[in-house]
Amino acid sequence: MEQALKPADRLLHALADNRIAIEAVTPEIDGGRFPAKAAVGEVVVVEADIFSDGHDLIDAALLTRRKGDKAWSETPMRLYENDRWRAAFVPVENTTYEYTVIAWRDLFRSWRSDVAKKKNAGQDVASELKEGLHILKKALSESDRLDPERRARLQRVTEDIARLADPAQQFSVLMGEDLLGLMTAGGPRSNLSYYLRLLDLFVDRKRAAFSSWYELMPRSQSGDPARHGTFDDVIAQLPYVRDLGFDVLYFPPIHPIGKTNRKGRNNSLTARPDDPGSPYAIGSEEGGHKAIHPELGTFEDFHRLVKAAAEHGLEIALDFAIQCSPDHPWIKEHPEWFDWRPDGTIRFAENPPKKYEDIVNVHFYRDAIPGLWHELRDTVLFWVEHGVKIFRVDNPHTKPLPFWEWMIAEVRRRHPDTIFLAEAFTRPKMMKRLAKVGFTQSYSYFTWRNNKVELTEYLTELTTEECRHYMRPNFFTNTPDINPFYLQNSGRAGFQVRLFLAATLATNYGIYSGYELCEAAAMPGKEEYLDSEKYEIRAWDWDRPGHIKDDVRRLNAWRRAHPALQQFTNLSFYNAYNDNILYYGKYTDDLSSFLLFAVNLDPLNAQGAHFEVPLWEFGLSDDAPIMAEDLVLDRRFTWQGKMQHVWLNPSERTYAAWRLISPQERLT
Repeated sequence: MEQALKPADRLLHALADNRIAIEAVTPEIDGGRFPAKAAVGEVVVVEADIFSDGHDLIDAALLTRRKGDKAWSETPMRLYENDRWRAAFVPVENTTYEYTVIAWRDLFRSWRSDVAKKKNAGQDVASELKEGLHILKKALSESDRLDPERRARLQRVTEDIARLADPAQQFSVLMGEDLLGLMTAGGPRSNLSYYLRLLDLFVDRKRAAFSSWYELMPRSQSGDPARHGTFDDVIAQLPYVRDLGFDVLYFPPIHPIGKTNRKGRNNSLTARPDDPGSPYAIGSEEGGHKAIHPELGTFEDFHRLVKAAAEHGLEIALDFAIQCSPDHPWIKEHPEWFDWRPDGTIRFAENPPKKYEDIVNVHFYRDAIPGLWHELRDTVLFWVEHGVKIFRVDNPHTKPLPFWEWMIAEVRRRHPDTIFLAEAFTRPKMMKRLAKVGFTQSYSYFTWRNNKVELTEYLTELTTEECRHYMRPNFFTNTPDINPFYLQNSGRAGFQVRLFLAATLATNYGIYSGYELCEAAAMPGKEEYLDSEKYEIRAWDWDRPGHIKDDVRRLNAWRRAHPALQQFTNLSFYNAYNDNILYYGKYTDDLSSFLLFAVNLDPLNAQGAHFEVPLWEFGLSDDAPIMAEDLVLDRRFTWQGKMQHVWLNPSERTYAAWRLISPQERLT
């Protein structure tokens, strides 16, 4: 009777069985510490280095399942270069998935390959045929992967081979494709090896990966600077926003505004009696983060707005800003949530040399945990119950990372379709860490990337480096806080350039209202708006001369119509021989949607460039013809050869866009 193995020997057997090396799995974020990200319906590609000793053929598979399920779905992996294997799957639910990789030695395919080589070399393979039959019999006795139908088929084939007297006939059956398929599907897996980690993938709903945001101040929608706007005024604006082609309508804070140290116009420290104050000074005797500013309306009015927005194809996004006015009810109800000076006062919010006299910050540790953490989570859940599933989070990089990881997970556990946008213009590693801990989308450095080198390098980083697996940039052209110098000095053409770049480079992008009017009035020497809506109510002429609303409509229509614009990492920069012309393409894997874009980054001067049409992507020679469609002029034409020329004059058009029509499409 065989003796039981000693513990050390059991470990030895386990090590020996895991014979196939599986390394460098991607995506794998920080050794599996954080999940990778995808969206429902998005193709997720998993790769790994897989290899083994000797010359036996190996095979591999990707295992996927919803987290919590017992059964795995298996997708074959394919070798595509230098021991690198790849498989893809498409998640269909807004939930967390997990995945791993397995590999094994395929003894039947190895035998089949070897015996074919010997046969082709004229060698006698009689002994090898017996080995092949033995492998089939072993599969019947040992494999637990054969369902009854496959087992019966394999039994019949094995018996048929055994009855054949002619070695040539045996060889023919053993080498048959049907038998290969049967053994691949149900045969034993020798030295079945597992990657040692189960990796998580959080799958968002589609809007997390593809969205167009429009930001407006609700109080400025009355059309009269002397009258505070209401939710009903915003409802009246919904057709305008939808006509521009947006699908997310985002509001800065809509809560009661404190009076202590209220800011006046242009951030003045002295407010006039009729100054509305900054919406970021949250909280007054009328309530805090779970209340609505009374002049905007009631919760009933807000519910009507959410419903009306949905009827226009728009989803409401709210600002989640954790700072408080000195009048916020929390200060009296929970003084332990704040930092108090020795003299009994609260420290104002600061980012030296900036000082925000109308707000104070909460403290996340000491006696504030867990009470404050629970209250902030419950605040988000409160607004979710009122119909809001998208939150732009103000300055998350100034709050503890563990809080965000916990809070976002808590919300998603109940409502996995919630979207969080991190407004964090900060150090690169902090921006990426926020994305890792759970933020769905991220503000980015796009706002300050203006020339060809900057844009090319930054987009190459975002679309090709590891961050592509967890960080989804949202390319906002401007915000109430940021009036970029480029826009201040570039005129209408500059607004067209930045809009075009944001809408065609990124799958998520946004503008702050007034952008379509080319609003550029600035505080001298600062990237801030003059007469900013943060401190006063404005009235806008939405049809004032010089607007670019037609460009906005056109670009949002392209984004909806062309699948290539609904993917982020499918970006390629191509050669255009002028540093002022940025030239790039986006296309789907099957090339059915293939778009090319050229934009003049110089908003003040006409620029031209010879550029290369990427005929090679279609397998065409450099002098071949290809049909194209000019998306701006809405006409078709044929390019002959890869070298072409474009001329972009800011007074006429700052950008060009073409759709390449593949030879296969022309035939259909």
